[in-house]
Amino acid sequence: MIQLSKISTLPPDDASKDDYKKLTKKYADRIGELHQMMNADGKHSLLIVLQGMDSSGKDGAVRDVFRECPATTMKAHSFKKPTEEEFAHDFLWRCHKLAPAKGQTQIFIRSHYEDILIQRVHGWIDEERVDMRIDAINSFEQLLEADNNTTILKFYLHLSYDQQKIELQQRIDERDKNFKHNDGDWEERKHWDEYMKCYEDAINRCNQVPWHIIPVDKRWYRSYLIAKTVLEAMESWNLSWPELERNEES
Repeated sequence: MIQLSKISTLPPDDASKDDYKKLTKKYADRIGELHQMMNADGKHSLLIVLQGMDSSGKDGAVRDVFRECPATTMKAHSFKKPTEEEFAHDFLWRCHKLAPAKGQTQIFIRSHYEDILIQRVHGWIDEERVDMRIDAINSFEQLLEADNNTTILKFYLHLSYDQQKIELQQRIDERDKNFKHNDGDWEERKHWDEYMKCYEDAINRCNQVPWHIIPVDKRWYRSYLIAKTVLEAMESWNLSWPELERNEES
């Protein structure tokens, strides 16, 4: 059983920032190459799920890891409060229609897990509804893997309470980060303990597709770990460029 309180949000003491940043760039370059091969091959699809508290670095991870991927081979969607149309459907409707096609990568910045996190923290759904949704999430992820050859990589961006305060304050103090500031993030911070409880429960109960716990207090280490995990998954597909089909002349 995963206990987030027992997992460090920092890199190992012997981790080298310079070395890991160089490796991240190397991995990102290779991910870009494999992305083009995946698109040409048309047999695999990839779903990246990024979950974490406000200011845990989800957007930065996308920028660092997928920087060399052609825009034609991938999409990213940031999940926010459901629209009226989305509220009128089942909670997975807005997610399922964004699932990646073969040859494509889809990145969920937040995801279907929001519906058993923020809604649970604020008491907008009861525990019976939570249990039902957890079962539905597990079935949804199994369906994507089994029916569409989709590899799902789920990352929990593990941020400390103290570091979140620093990151949120930077959004106020630094002009180039002002656009990220949202007073609501400070309000949600007041529910930190309840969020940690709900995250931990979701991670342990929705684990048929395993979670990767990524320490993010140092952003260079976050990007390195995610890039390494993505690259290893894509390399395991043993991709190759399709050969040109030639018609024999009669």
